[in-house]
Parts: sequence; structure tokens; C-alpha cells
Amino acid sequence: MRRKLYKAFQLLASGSRKVFGLKLFLIFIAIVFTGYSITASEIDKKKRDDLYKQVRLFSDSLTIIQTDYVDDVTTKKLIYGALKGMLSSLDPHSQFMDPDTYNELKVDTGGKFGGLGIEITIKDGLLTVITPIEDTPAWKAGIKSNDRIVKIDNGLTRDITISEAVKKLRGKPGTTVNISVLRESEKKILEFKIIRDIIKIKDIKEARILENGIGYIRLTEFMENTPKDFSAALENLSKSNMNSLILDIRNNPGGLLDVAVRVTEKFLEKGKLIVSTKDKKTVQNLKIFSQAANPILNLPMVILINEGSASASEIVAGCLQDYKRAIIVGIKSFGKSSVQTVIPLYDGSALKLTTSKYFTPAGREIHGKGIVPDIIIEEAKIETEKNKDQKPEDVFEKVEQKEKPEKPKKEEKTFDYKTDNQLNRAVDILKAIRIYKETK
Repeated sequence: MRRKLYKAFQLLASGSRKVFGLKLFLIFIAIVFTGYSITASEIDKKKRDDLYKQVRLFSDSLTIIQTDYVDDVTTKKLIYGALKGMLSSLDPHSQFMDPDTYNELKVDTGGKFGGLGIEITIKDGLLTVITPIEDTPAWKAGIKSNDRIVKIDNGLTRDITISEAVKKLRGKPGTTVNISVLRESEKKILEFKIIRDIIKIKDIKEARILENGIGYIRLTEFMENTPKDFSAALENLSKSNMNSLILDIRNNPGGLLDVAVRVTEKFLEKGKLIVSTKDKKTVQNLKIFSQAANPILNLPMVILINEGSASASEIVAGCLQDYKRAIIVGIKSFGKSSVQTVIPLYDGSALKLTTSKYFTPAGREIHGKGIVPDIIIEEAKIETEKNKDQKPEDVFEKVEQKEKPEKPKKEEKTFDYKTDNQLNRAVDILKAIRIYKETK
């Protein structure tokens, strides 16, 4: 094998078109297999032959572009472009990051930035809002879950990646960004002018007794301090004679996995499976079990979810639903629950690759499916059925033809559970459980 590769490399001295194609072929093979020890016996022959055939197609295309394209183009640019296309074809969360993008990712974890306060993804080929985060510029402006962002500062978002969208949406605090949104439930295109701000998230939004000993905790995101804050909220409600609990994780986009686990295990016996991951390499599959020393086991619970509940929120709801530890109320969650691993490459670039998916204790896949509530209760404002047949290209044609997008009506975001249809039904459910237990 080594002797054959050595002879192939000797041919690189030739300047012919065929040998140039071989050069690119060998470069590509080197990139693919860098860092791996692969022998012929380790790969199925049929798969290996198919790989070589497809790589030849790739190398032939590179050769034609290099020799016949009207302008000079570097091999690096072509390879980077191919890698971006390759990763984007897998799923919305996998991507190739060039060195600049990868460096920005590393800086973002420690620095402050101005933003809008929305979680976004690519869904059905369109840039989609998972949820606006409470008390952020996007939330105050009236952005909603499943809004389709079709324009950012007059630039169409057709074929945009998540990282490119984040770059456009972020900026210095105090600066303005204009976005056009398709709200399918209203069949309208709405225009928003939003001022960026430093995003400060409070994980526990509300913690109070509603009535008749029914406790209520509004959890907006799973952050580093959430377990401590959540425990303190539970303790304070217990001192106020809490006899049941509503955990509201509507519009909660998720957060840290270990934090979601620590919140969930507060209501489970020790040793219960909370969540598992599955990937191609079975040796890397992960199972996480509850370990809380003094869990709360006899407190009746309702968990509120909606289409803005994603990721870690779905892990909590799915787990407690499987064990029948809580009644899940609301509408189906977003369905985003996969694991992305960042793999650095030798030139400073990196692959952000979806490597596994989360599953509930009963083995239900969350990603792409979401958590279906035990009791489905729509919001007080019943939305019309979404246009399921609409294609991404139709959306952009509609935006380009639309001269004056409508301005959204701002809604008051004050807490009043009497006006919250889903929360009111949750209260009724807990009342009914208490009455049932008393009569029994």
C-alpha cells in the first residue's frame, strides 16, 4: 500500500491535466484520512470502491474548475466551499467553520455581545425562530416561535447558514437591525426594527403560589446557576405550604444538559434513567441516571410546554412524562435534541458535526419529533392551520413582491395567570387531582 502511494506521489512531477487531477485526488485522500490508521482489511471492499469512485468524481470536478473556469481560483477556496456544502447537506446544525468562524465561536463563549435574544435554527429550508427569550429585545418586539426570518437588513436569508445569520443579527449594543418575518399562522409578512442589547437572562422568571397551595415556577433557560436557584425557589414555595407544582418551560430553548439533569432528578427516585444518547459508535453511547439524595416524590406536577420548548426542556418533559411523574400540558414541543461535537482541523478550521441524538428513558427519539403533551391545550388565541405545502422558494418570491410588510401589533407581556388559557387549565388539573385524592 505504501509503495503504491509512493509511486503515485512520484507522478506529481508531471504537469499534464490528468496528473493534476491525480494530485488533487491524493490531496483529498490525505485530507479524508488524516489522523486515522486505515488498512485495506479494515474497510469493506465494496464501500471502499464506492468511496474511491466518488472521490474521483470530486477530483475530476476540481480539475475542470482549475483549468477551465474563467478566473483563477485557489484550491483552498474550492476545498472550503466543498466542505461547507458537504456539512450543510447533513442537517441544519452541522457546519464547516473556517479559521475565522471557529475563532469567533471560541471568543463568543467568554465575551459580551449585542443581540436580539432569539434562538434560531434552519427548519424546512428556512431560517426559523425556535423561541424568543423573555425580556429581550426580540421578545419585547413581538417575535414568536416558528417565525420565519426571510430578510435581515434587506438581505434575503435564502440558503443562509445559522452561523451566517448569527453574524448578521449580532452587533454592538444600541445598534438597529431590521428583519422581515413570515408568520405562517397569520399568513402575513411582518417587519421588525429591533435595537440590539446585551442579553442578560434570568433563569427563574416567576416563583409563587397561585392559589390553594398550587406552586408555579417559570423556568426560562437551563443555566449554570439554575440548580441553585431552582432549589431555592422550591424551598421558598414549600415554606408557603405548596401542595402541588406547575413547572412552566414554555419558550425555554434549553441550555446545559447537566443542569437539565439536575432539575429533573429532583423529582425522581435515585438510579432512574433520565436521558440517553445514541450514535454510530456504540461504545460512546451515554446514559445518565438520577443521583439526587432527597428527591421530591409525592408532589403532584404539571409541566407546561409549547413549540418554543426545545432541547434541554424536551429532555426534562420527556423524562418525567415517561415515568408518569408529571402531566405534560400544552402543545407539541419544537423537536430539537441532538448533540453537536466541534472537531478542530490542522489548519485552524473545524467541523461542527452532529454526532448523536437524545432519547427519553422509554427510548423515544426527541429530535425532529418533539414531545407530545398528555393533554393538548392550545393557546388562548387559536392559530390557523399552517400552510404545510409552502416551499422555501415561494416564501422568498412573496417577500420580494411585497412592497410594504405589515408592522406587528405589540402585545403586553405581563404576568396574569387568569388570562393564560394553558396555565389556567394546568391549575384546574391539579385541583382535580387533589379532589380525586380526597374523595378516594
